[in-house]
Amino acid sequence: MNTIAAEWTKVWSVRSTWWTVLAGLLVTAATAGQLAIYAANANTNDDPADDAGVVTVGSVVIGSVELTQYAVLALGLLVITSEFTSGTIRTTLQCTPSRGRVLLAKAAVTGAVTFALGLLLGAVGAAVARPVLGRWGTAPAAETLADIAAVAVYLALVGVLALGLAAALRSAVLTLTVLVATLMIVPLSLQEPDIAVLNRIADAFPGVAGTHFLAGDTDPYPAAVGLLLLAGWAAAALALGRFALRRRDA
Repeated sequence: MNTIAAEWTKVWSVRSTWWTVLAGLLVTAATAGQLAIYAANANTNDDPADDAGVVTVGSVVIGSVELTQYAVLALGLLVITSEFTSGTIRTTLQCTPSRGRVLLAKAAVTGAVTFALGLLLGAVGAAVARPVLGRWGTAPAAETLADIAAVAVYLALVGVLALGLAAALRSAVLTLTVLVATLMIVPLSLQEPDIAVLNRIADAFPGVAGTHFLAGDTDPYPAAVGLLLLAGWAAAALALGRFALRRRDA
């Protein structure tokens, strides 16, 4: 518990945390507002082919995650890369020699912070989208809360994924590059030819699995499987980070 308390204090004592939270709030508000405007305009323009009809506020919140997640990824990876950059990781490991315990404490704090941040971002996105949608939006309480909770779970898992990769790679830029490739570029490249076997491979990547989870899909697998796949990627990243921490000097 002392290790977790120490990590909690460190997270909130650095300015990068507050900047990423602010960035997440601004990006969420802007993206949710923009998506809501698009949905409303599609129903009121002269082209009936793009009419979206009445959409749920939760779907707009989920749509905004595609951009918002990068602020959360930055928060997750900076939890440890900032210590490598400043050299404070040596002090951390002197206080807690067990590198696995240090990483697990960081993961617990990162998961808790990004989950809470996800709830806040979801609430902000819903608050922005509802009035913009007007009569073209609906916000059933139970469904909206479930969508916000799903967003929070997704962001917590990608935050832990970012932490694990950052522990292995040590560089913020390199970690962010790998994350963008893993979450977006590689699966999109696999899906582009629309070949069944490549689509199946893409469906196993964390970003695609998370999308299926958030959308509540049943094809190509249930939403729960998407959640398990995403959680598996986060666990694998932590295992890789723990292995790297134990094999290399701080």
